[in-house]
Amino acid sequence: MTRPPTRPSGGRGAPGRRRPTRDRQRDDRPSSRHSDEFDKNSGNLTAVNALPPVEPPTGFADLGVPERIDIGLAAAGFAQPFAIQTEAIPVAMQGRDVCGRAKTGSGKTLAFGVPMLARITDRAEPSRPLGLVLVPTRELAVQVSEVLEPVAAAAGMKVLAVYGGASRHHQVEELAKGVELVVATPLRLIDLLKSNEVDVSDVQVMCLDEADRMADDGFTPQVEWILRHCTGRIQTMLFSATLDGDVGHLIRHYLKDPIEVATDSATDTVGTMHHLFLAVHHMDKVKVVGAIAQGIPKVVVFCQTKRLCDKVENQLHELGVNAAAIHGDLPQAARERAMRKFAEGKLSILVATDVAARGIDIDDIGAVIHYDPAKDVKDYLHRSGRTARAGRDGWAVTFVEYNQHTQMRILQRGLRLPLDPAIEVFSNNPNLRDLAAFQADRTTPVP
Repeated sequence: MTRPPTRPSGGRGAPGRRRPTRDRQRDDRPSSRHSDEFDKNSGNLTAVNALPPVEPPTGFADLGVPERIDIGLAAAGFAQPFAIQTEAIPVAMQGRDVCGRAKTGSGKTLAFGVPMLARITDRAEPSRPLGLVLVPTRELAVQVSEVLEPVAAAAGMKVLAVYGGASRHHQVEELAKGVELVVATPLRLIDLLKSNEVDVSDVQVMCLDEADRMADDGFTPQVEWILRHCTGRIQTMLFSATLDGDVGHLIRHYLKDPIEVATDSATDTVGTMHHLFLAVHHMDKVKVVGAIAQGIPKVVVFCQTKRLCDKVENQLHELGVNAAAIHGDLPQAARERAMRKFAEGKLSILVATDVAARGIDIDDIGAVIHYDPAKDVKDYLHRSGRTARAGRDGWAVTFVEYNQHTQMRILQRGLRLPLDPAIEVFSNNPNLRDLAAFQADRTTPVP
């Protein structure tokens, strides 16, 4: 494969000796894009929920995180590590391959991102990144890059999200400036690799995030193709809700003597998640959504199809509810604008297909509504994991029609929840504005 042009400097040398560890920030790179601005060149949505900075050293320093990375964590407002970070970071800092499993929303991004940034001590050559994170969706690529960007910037490194639907030309231009860590979806990255606009042979550290979702979506062959092209890879991490099936195949063939870190059961969730199953009439479902949103400022509604998403959005508009839909048929910029408005509180309801289930990283979502029961426990957990994040409480509400009670019980058994019947409600029920009232008053159960 023809290599992209390199910088006019001495020989590339061996990994780890090509450049000295930097001690200053590059003049041509911003210190952070952790703001609420929309990047018109890239189409990327920048973070809107920036945490206030804290004083270093942070609790991450006790895990062996170098000062240059800890300063970035402090500037980004990350004061103390979560459980999965405490377990994974010290192992990954040693250079060991890692298989991570943790509660959805538990902070996996920093669990792999911090050691990746810490172990990358060279400057990237043009179009030759040193670290690579593969993710299944565009939204997750944006989310991961936004979390890691301010941390990397403090150490003079650059993070770039590479995914379809955004400006290809802009991504190629940014790669040519030298990017240490690329967060990419498989198909866009393969497109750039085949056109010789990026070379991953210098990648030293790689992570597969949400590996089970990539396997579910049929990306395993593409992931393996990329792994085979990362010829300089010396460390591989994999984070997933499950570690079997195609994910197990990837672990056996591409990870070397990995250490498994798991802080909890694969069916657990973060914070205090309240599970509520409501028996609703088909014609009343949208009004029930609107009633719930009157008591909870941010609600995500998951629908099975794109067409249903649009239908629910339109019906909510007819009720005077400020809502927006995001799904695969919408342009990426439109999806990101809707996400940004929702994060800022300008939208009360986001209606989404599963395309967004792993790409919404907004800590103060009060409720997730399954417009129809999820098809399995895994989908239920990934959807529901958009609420009750970072230690907060949240509601996972499932609408159950007359012919869906069997699927409800399958989910309850898989989640190890009480096999309680769904609570019959209509949109004029005042308890919908205070969901906790249902737990105290189950007066209208459906047998």
